[in-house]
Amino acid sequence: KLKEKDMNLDLLKNILSFVVLLLVQVLVLNHIHLFGCATPLLYIYMVLLFHRDYPRWSKLVLSFVMGLLIDVFSNTPGVATASMTFMGLIQPYLLGFFLQRDSPDDLKPTMKSLGFTKFVLYTLISVVLYCILFFTLETFNFFNWLQWLECIGGSAALTIILIIVIENLRKR
Repeated sequence: KLKEKDMNLDLLKNILSFVVLLLVQVLVLNHIHLFGCATPLLYIYMVLLFHRDYPRWSKLVLSFVMGLLIDVFSNTPGVATASMTFMGLIQPYLLGFFLQRDSPDDLKPTMKSLGFTKFVLYTLISVVLYCILFFTLETFNFFNWLQWLECIGGSAALTIILIIVIENLRKR
């Protein structure tokens, strides 16, 4: 009974966190285009924080819904939905690379639980994969591949920096 109450409280916190991230993304971050191509995509942070013991189907459904909401408010039809669903699919496998076999099932991947280096690598790989898929679907051509690479690199760098800053603030 206590575990179920903790899970409900955790779900409520995650929903509130996503609503805040969605508002920040739509109202502030979507208007930042550093050097004409780099936009922070901070909402991916929610997928990175999925607990290890979440059922895979719920990770996919939650990722899909989050991506759909981002698409609705950011005018990116289907791009964020597909990219977030892909991240929900591969998140358990990426996380598995950075966990020890004896780590607890209810582990939440944070800088505190994984350690700085592992968390940064986990974040780096996840965000770069997300940005590659997101910008490939958004441009849907390779005629201007240099701008495509700039968007991936710049957006990934800004997103990773923001995630690390937020993690450091949460740690305190």
